[in-house]
Amino acid sequence: MTLQMMPENRTPAAGTAADVTADAPDVEELRWERIAPERYRALRGEDCVGFVDVVGAVFVVLAGSRYDRAEEIAQTLDFDQVTALLDGSSH
Repeated sequence: MTLQMMPENRTPAAGTAADVTADAPDVEELRWERIAPERYRALRGEDCVGFVDVVGAVFVVLAGSRYDRAEEIAQTLDFDQVTALLDGSSH
């Protein structure tokens, strides 16, 4: 459900959906950088938020800005879940 689909029972001070969207902070999406044959770094802007090691068909997800100190947070077969996990760990 979007703000535009919400019922019109808001108070006048709440503003329109366009006003609410305009005031929302810009959240940069994760982008991926390959740093080794089976390793990727996840970046948000210029900040590193984690790493993914590809071990066969398994994605090993590590959260942290440095590989040597990153903590494993999950192992999954679904890359969409990798993105969601690192998105959640970096806010």
